[in-house]
Amino acid sequence: MAADIVGISSMATRQILAELSGVYQKKTGRSVAFESVGGVDAARRIRAGEKFDIVVLANDAMKKLEAEEFLQPGSLVGFAESAIAVAVRSGEKRPDLTSEAATKAAVLSARSLGYSTGPSGTHVLKLLEKWGVDRSKTGGVVQAPPGVPVGSLVARGEVELGFQQLSELLDVAGLEIVGPLPPEIQSVTLFSCGVGAQALNETGARDLIAYLASPETDGTKRRLGMAPAR
Repeated sequence: MAADIVGISSMATRQILAELSGVYQKKTGRSVAFESVGGVDAARRIRAGEKFDIVVLANDAMKKLEAEEFLQPGSLVGFAESAIAVAVRSGEKRPDLTSEAATKAAVLSARSLGYSTGPSGTHVLKLLEKWGVDRSKTGGVVQAPPGVPVGSLVARGEVELGFQQLSELLDVAGLEIVGPLPPEIQSVTLFSCGVGAQALNETGARDLIAYLASPETDGTKRRLGMAPAR
């Protein structure tokens, strides 16, 4: 039996949306089904015409979809903010991340780095370019395939340092989160909710969005590695 409200999201918000959707269903009796995939894949599927009541992606991607009329105009609402963190394999040496200089030194000395196809990956590549890092001399700069957590590459020992949204690293076994990037080079991504242009349950989607953006959900967001949208 189909869910009352059908949504798609990027992997960064997967855990939070799963938990909050369950709470919402208990409160309202309305079933919610979110599919969480790589953000690039989610946007591609929406543009290909797949119907979703609610979409949750990075705000920049959401604005583009709205401009292209794949979302209901004016339906965007801030959901949560996410910072980038760094992880190593369990038991490995934890690098110093207390400053930009220390982080740059850790990157230069690392055998390999892992980054995502999402906003965190874009930011990491900009940092490497800023630091003049020759990727061929870092021992390997590896992009995780869409929908594959960078943390899984770290846990398997395929990369030494992994950079991704904190929320995506929290539930990966076999790694240790060293900490967030230092403030001077941190990049916080805003994730937003919106109603799909071809939503079959627009009313339900808007009601769910109101709940997801409400103060009632703030504690869950913080516990699972994000912060409420400001």
